[in-house]
This record gives sequence, C-alpha cells and structure tokens, in this order.
Amino acid sequence: MKQVKEKRAPMKLIGKSVRTNNAKEYNKNDGLIFPLVIGYFQGQMMDQIPRRKTPGTTYCCYTDYESDYNGDYTYFIGEEVSDTSDVPEGFQVLDIPEQTYVKYTTPPEPMPDVLTNAWKYIWDSSEEKMGGKRNYLTDFEVYDERASDHSKIVMDICIGIS
Repeated sequence: MKQVKEKRAPMKLIGKSVRTNNAKEYNKNDGLIFPLVIGYFQGQMMDQIPRRKTPGTTYCCYTDYESDYNGDYTYFIGEEVSDTSDVPEGFQVLDIPEQTYVKYTTPPEPMPDVLTNAWKYIWDSSEEKMGGKRNYLTDFEVYDERASDHSKIVMDICIGIS
C-alpha cells in the first residue's frame, strides 16, 4: 500500500452519522455503518446536499473518538461543501480541522476486502512505520472515480497523526 505524509487544509462536510464502535461493527446484526452507507447511496442522499465541491466524491469519516480504535466513535458519510449555511433537515455538518495525515492509497481490490485489508494494515502499523502517532481527531476514507468499479476499488485513507 502506498503511503505519503501530507498536511491537509480544513474541510466542511454535510452528511449523515451514527455512533458506534468496532466491536459492534464486527457483528453483522449490531453494525450501524453498513445500514447507514446503504441508505445513503440507495436513497441518493448526496443529491440533497447543497454546494457540493466535488460531486461524486464521498468521505467516510471516523471522528469524536472516545479513546482509540477500540472505543466508541462517530462514523460520518457525506461530501465536502463550500458552505454550511443551509443544512438539509436530518443532515449534520462535520468540520475537519487542518492537520497532518498519513495518506494510504490502496491497491485495486473488491469491496469489502479493500477496506478490511487496509484497516488491518493501519491497525498493525507502529508509530515508526506510520511516521507519527495517531491523534484520533478525524480519520477518513475517500471514495472518488477510482471506486466506481466495486470489483477493483482504489481509495485513500487519511489517518491524522501528531
């Protein structure tokens, strides 16, 4: 997996969120992320988001960490916007602060393998291998045109570090 350290400017997103943890997500009956993602795409919720900066680029974010990847966190799915003054009912705003990230770019793999393999690699990475200590502010996955073929998805995962 390709790995690059980069500083990213702050972003504003509009989307939907759930509060969950990885223990819940490992159990198909308790997981909240999959139903949220399916509802987001099947309901074409992205089309309700005003002032999208890059229509078709979806951000799946992990934020408001209770502790680390073992604790509760907020999962957010949405798109970057130029303005958050008009948020549709039932949607939330996520402000992602400027921070330094390790950006991982995955090799082409089918879903869900691309996701599970990437996160396993990240969770198994030492601070030295990562190039810094995870800060657990906001991490996110970027799904753009490289993710249009679900049999060979390429995506970026940005992990905040200090």
